[in-house]
Amino acid sequence: MPRDNSMMGHNQKFEIPKEMGAWVLNDPNNITIKKKPVPEPKEGEVLLKIDAVAICATDLEIMSHGLPAMINGELPFNKNFTFGHEAMGTVVKLGEGVHEFKPGDRVCVEIHAGCSRCEMCRKGWYTSCLNYSFTDRGHKANGFTTDGAFAEYMTNRTQTLVKVPDGMSDEEATLCVTAGTSMYTLDVMGGLYAGQTIVITGPGPIGLCAVGVASALGAEVILTGTRDNRLEIGKKLGAAHVINVKKEDAVKKVKELTGGIGAHYVLECSGAENAINDASSMIRRGGKIGLAAFPSKPVTVDIANLVRNNAYIFATRGEGKSACHRAMALMAQKRFDAKLIHTHTFPMKDLETGLKYTKERIEDAIKVVVRNDQKLA
Repeated sequence: MPRDNSMMGHNQKFEIPKEMGAWVLNDPNNITIKKKPVPEPKEGEVLLKIDAVAICATDLEIMSHGLPAMINGELPFNKNFTFGHEAMGTVVKLGEGVHEFKPGDRVCVEIHAGCSRCEMCRKGWYTSCLNYSFTDRGHKANGFTTDGAFAEYMTNRTQTLVKVPDGMSDEEATLCVTAGTSMYTLDVMGGLYAGQTIVITGPGPIGLCAVGVASALGAEVILTGTRDNRLEIGKKLGAAHVINVKKEDAVKKVKELTGGIGAHYVLECSGAENAINDASSMIRRGGKIGLAAFPSKPVTVDIANLVRNNAYIFATRGEGKSACHRAMALMAQKRFDAKLIHTHTFPMKDLETGLKYTKERIEDAIKVVVRNDQKLA
């Protein structure tokens, strides 16, 4: 729901309980609500009251296979761990030294806060922190290496916070990280120039956000996928052309749409087995391929075709280099309608239902959001 902070006032005082309800991992695919202490914000951190969290496919992977970071090399399941990472909330308490935010500010949160001292973090590549998962060295990733957002409260460092504009709904704000992830891949590929052509493969949440971001930046977007209704959403988000790969040869159609030369870029968001090989046949010589999806198993890639075409491949993790701030700017300016990607909302108490809708794509769920409107425990 939209909220207007101008009517609420900032720097409010909030009553903060000592305990909160939080969803925690137990055994594979088994989660329960437990009571936990409300965390205390450290220096440079704020305490957030979680308002809404979008469910990510990675949450399903964490439930079934454990934490992808394998915290400090430990067992894949960390009992009592709270997951969830695509969150927004309200600042309710400031840690020492925080001056950028005030109680009452609405913010969405980036997942990753690097250690800030390794070579990668110093370059701004904090999603590739060389101290990833070592919390004693300063690394933090919500819902991956430190407790996440499927809870009533969470602490965050100020560098991970993006202010939510007045009037933007909580649900739309949760999509900032998804849009930021696609923005980051475009950045790593070198950025887009208006008028260039990009093929986006896979109309899932990241792929559809990528359509919105790329079209807002002036690119001619070609979206490929298998579901006509999602391709139609892609059109509403700015795709100039859509291709149902079950009905047309996508490579042939892209070549046709680009005068036989191929696209400048392909942003791969499907994770399909042959996606990289298709991408290498869709780009023009010297073109660039960005990988933002995780194939479910190792794939065979035609390296010779990449070499012949002087192609470049860029793989990215997460939402680095403050891409979320620029994605939020596009959303705030209504350069694309991220609300089209949000399909279902449930109370956070019904998280298991939301996860089921996401996993089984019930009612063609794309982005499912859980709201924290009542106490969990």
